[in-house]
Order: sequence, then structure tokens, then C-alpha cells
Amino acid sequence: GRSTTAFIMVRQRTVRIESGVTTRVVYVVGTEMIVNVHRSAPPQSKSFGVQCSSAVQFQISPPTQDAFPLPLTGASFLHITMDSASKHANADKLSVTYYGKDKEELGKAILHLTAIEISLDVDADRDGVVEKNNAHKASWKWGPNGHGAILLVNCDSEWVYKKRQDCEIDKITKSSDLADMSQMLLRTSGPAELPEGYKITLHISQSDSGKIGVFQKDKSLSVLNYPLVLGQKRLSHVVKYTGGASETEFFVEGRRFPDEDFPGLVTINLSLLEPSTPGFPETPIFTDTVVFRVAPWIMTPNTLRPLEVFVCSTRDNFQFLKGMKELVSRCGIKMKMCYENMNRGDRWMQDELEFGYIQAPHHSFPVVLDSPRDGDLKDFPYEELLGPDFGYVTRVAWNEKVSSLDSFGNLEVSPPVTVNGKVYPLGRIIIGCAFPTASQGRNMTKVVQDFLWAQKVQSPVALFSDWLYVGHVDEFMTFVPAPDRKGFRLLLASPDAGYKLFRGLQKAGHGKAKMFEGLWMKEQISVEAILSNKRLQEENNFVQSCIDWNRDVLKKELGLEDEDIIDLPILFKLEKNKRAVAYYPDMVNMIVLGKNVGIPKPYGPKVGGSCALEAEMCSLLKELGLNCTFIDDFAAYHKLLGEVHCGSNVRREPFAYKWWELEL
Repeated sequence: GRSTTAFIMVRQRTVRIESGVTTRVVYVVGTEMIVNVHRSAPPQSKSFGVQCSSAVQFQISPPTQDAFPLPLTGASFLHITMDSASKHANADKLSVTYYGKDKEELGKAILHLTAIEISLDVDADRDGVVEKNNAHKASWKWGPNGHGAILLVNCDSEWVYKKRQDCEIDKITKSSDLADMSQMLLRTSGPAELPEGYKITLHISQSDSGKIGVFQKDKSLSVLNYPLVLGQKRLSHVVKYTGGASETEFFVEGRRFPDEDFPGLVTINLSLLEPSTPGFPETPIFTDTVVFRVAPWIMTPNTLRPLEVFVCSTRDNFQFLKGMKELVSRCGIKMKMCYENMNRGDRWMQDELEFGYIQAPHHSFPVVLDSPRDGDLKDFPYEELLGPDFGYVTRVAWNEKVSSLDSFGNLEVSPPVTVNGKVYPLGRIIIGCAFPTASQGRNMTKVVQDFLWAQKVQSPVALFSDWLYVGHVDEFMTFVPAPDRKGFRLLLASPDAGYKLFRGLQKAGHGKAKMFEGLWMKEQISVEAILSNKRLQEENNFVQSCIDWNRDVLKKELGLEDEDIIDLPILFKLEKNKRAVAYYPDMVNMIVLGKNVGIPKPYGPKVGGSCALEAEMCSLLKELGLNCTFIDDFAAYHKLLGEVHCGSNVRREPFAYKWWELEL
């Protein structure tokens, strides 16, 4: 059947023919074979003719209206296509006959064709279903109209004893593990078997080999059996061709998160190999390619619904736990306790870990990021949290000094914001660093910063936190949900607001009212004594200038106005090293559970029997519809330079927003 359809750009492959020889070739449906007719012509050939069986179509270029035989020139080419897979190997034929000047036949080249359909398929349109031959499966594009398949790092553990992450194991032990992986299908259609010597192989590059694992479903066994076919030590795998219309199922897992040296994209190739002369390697005649992007680790801001609260139980924190239990039970969520056999007296639950999650169209699960801080709580994230559908990731600072700024009280994330028209639907990560001009200062380790930046979807903002003795951003800022404006408020510690409150109390005749009443371990001090302490005022002026620097950065980087910020009355004092700590319990260092907030009990001056600082906090937050619970953390946390937020952690619901719809 000679075709007259318009010629469109498809994958082309050059095929050699030889006069007097029968050549057997496999043709892949959807491609085009090109034959240089002149190259194989016997000497003295002047013209040629073509014949083929009904399943084969061909076009001649350059196009000609001449009748057969056609004049033979150096530019004579055949373009051969077939519409569907062959029923039998070598069943379809095409022949080229060469003629001399008196149209005598000089020779004939014969092609025996076997057509097969072959495609390597993934969920490139991100709807949870592996569609057939998506035109965009070999590339990645961000955005709501984007494309490209997604891979989860298989960083949870199906192992209850002798824990190991699933991605460290080269076998699948439970069918539940398949949910963490992305399905990939090899679809083929063709005769019962391929002509002799043809092979289908899957292959990956050396550089991608440590980043993914590919498992193949073995249908021959009734038991669960998915051998690893591609990975660290296996760059290629021969796939058995099964004949007829068939699907071979593969499951792909991520083994590494995006990082400084890995943008997150991995490629898997499928090639059809053709035998060449005996003793020589096969040559690829067709390659299909799919691309996956490894899902980023995503943090959850205070505005998302809380699911679980984590705290440590220590010998001396009974009072704190009592307040926390009341607050958490009022919110109707679970409180998970880490006991002393695991925490070894380390109470700083916020500092050891950060909760986040990973998500693909077919599955999502929480993943804990373990800090390089490695205090006595260091085993908790791996030993207690890692499990089925609960992942784990950490970054080890091999050649860097780990400082207090590597604790995750120094790692926060904003609610969603829009900045100069640029939307951050998953918010922006916030970390504290040394002042930009400081030659000597503490910073979060490069390995952790690189990891956070490489996730891409919550573009980080660096604040200046090294002015604090402990050095954490949660000592001077937090976010709370709000019913209006941007859906949240930024709360900032403000010595100015503190002094304003105390001056107001003095003016109203309460100068003799005392701070720290009811605390045996702390000397009481009157409002007027605080106000007359010049040194304290100077120290707080310095602190206010540091916070103002950060306020300006946050306004610019999060697109905030002053109406989006609430100043909380908190005073600081400087230690010998000229770094600041809170003068009384630092109320901004709170736990946010929906409409309920747990705030360090400040032990402020009492007016009319109630604490003036508590009253001020309640009035500031009541306008946002928030209920304040004051938790006594003075002895067990404040005196050790931390507060409620430092001593607790919250796992929250993931965003409804799909990260791959981001416009990047």
C-alpha cells in the first residue's frame, strides 16, 4: 500500500538494505524507517521499483509523479511506516528491485519486517494513573498546566525491629511498601516472540544510580516478589519480551532528596537492541525515556491543623506537662510523650526535629527532619518516629562545627504569602543566621541550609538571630492564625511594647506592683525598679534594634505591612557575652493549636489580682479569636533559657495545595 499521507516529524531510524540479501528488521510503531535506495544499488543501476505487503506503507523522497520504475538518484530515499503490530515475526515484506538502462533487472533487496508497539509509561499528567505514551513523559514542567512524573523518597520503614529505612533495602518485603513507590509500565504489543537476537533493556546513568531503585514485579511466583532490577550497582536490566499485548509492571522509589548537588530529576531509559554481526555488541534502534522528579520535603506552618503534640517527660517538668495536657485535651488532639529512658533528660523537643511531609499524586506521608544538634534526644526521631508511613531524613555535618543555631527552634516556616505579585502558596522557610556583616558569628550548618534551599518550594528567608544567647528565631517571632487580612499575624517580641506597658502601669499608680510573685526561686522586682534600671533600658534598646532589623526583612520577604504584625511586651537582658536572653518568660515562644495558644506564664506585675502581662496578651490575641492558656514553664524551661515552644513540637496536616502546581 503506497501511502500519500502528509509527512510529519517522527522518530526516524536509518535501515541498510543490500542487493541480493534478505534483511530482517524490527519496526517500532509510531517511528519511521529511512532507506537510502542509492547506497545499496548494484553498479549501472538507473531506476528502481518498490513492492510491499498490505500492512506496510512507504513514501519516496524526493516526491515524484513518475510511473515505476523510478529514476535512481543520489537523493532517492524510502520512508517506511506501519500502523499496527505484526501478528507473526518477519511476516511483512518490502522489496526494492534495481534496473539497468534497458530496464533489465540487476538485483533485488528484500526487507522482512516485524512491527511491535513499545512504550515505557509513567503518570506524567499527575492524576494517579499511568497513561499510555504521554507526549511529555520525558520532561518536567512546573505549574497547574505542567507535566512530569513524581517520585517519593522511600524514607519510611516497614521494619519494626532492627529498623532500617526502606530505601536502604534492595528488596520489597511487604505489599504496603508499594504505596510509597511510583508505578511504571512497559507496554508492548507484537508477535509471540521477537526475531532472534533482539533485546529490550532498561537502563539508567551512573549519576542517577544512587538516587533511585527500580523493582520489577515477578509474575512467575505467587508469593510477593519484586526483585531490584536497577539501582546503585545495576545500571541496566534485560526485560523479558512476553508477546501479544502485555504490560510489565515496575515500581520506582526515590533514594535521595533534592540537595545542593542533585536538582531532583532522574531519567530512566528503555532501549530496543538489534543484533549486529556475530561477535559484535547489539546496537540500540529505539529508545523511550521517562523523567521523574523527586518530591521535596515540605514544612507545615502554625496555620495548618494540628494532629499530634510531642513533649518530653523529665524529673522536674510536672508543672509544664500539667498545663500542656489541659491545653491539648481541650483541642481534642493526641499528646505523645517521650519518656526519660529515651530523652535522657533532654527536654528540647522543638530543637531536635522538624516535622514535614512528602507528597505525590498517589500518596503522602509525614517525614521528620532530624537536626545535626544531636543532644540526648538524638535517638528519638529514628527510633520512635520512623515507621510504616512515617519517614525520616537527616543531614550530617561531617566537616562543620554544629552550633546552637542548628537546633530547629531556629527553623520556622511562614503561612502562604504573596510578595510583589509572586505567590508562595506553601509559605517560606525562615532560618536564623549571623548578622550579614559579622566576620565571626554562629550560623546554621551549610549541609542543612543547602538541603532546605534545594527543596525549592518554600524559598528560605535568612534572619539575624545570632544576637540571642541561644540564637533561635522562635525567641522573638511566631505566626498565629487570623480571621482577616492574610489569614495570619506575625507576632514579634518588642521591648518597646514592654516598656510602654510598664510605664502605663506606673502612671496608673501601680509602680510598686511586683514581677515574679509566687516564685520562690526568683527575687521579686517592682515595676518602678525595672523602669529605673538604665542599663536594662540600654540593653533593650539594642535588642529592639536587632528585632527591627528582622521586622524589616520579614516585611520585605513576606510582603507584610505593619497591620500584619503584632508587638508583644517582652523584655530581654544581655549576658556577659553581650547576647540576649528573655528577662521574664518569653511569651512569643508559644505553641499554636488552631484557635488555642499555649503561652509561657510570664509572672508579670499583678493589678487587681491578675497579671498585667497576661491581660495584655489576652486582649491582643482575643481580637483574632484566639484563646490564651498560660503554662508555667518557669523552673523547668525558662531558667534553662527556653520556653513552651522550645519544649514541644506539633505534627500538622499537610497543605491542600499540590506542590507541583507551583509556578517556578
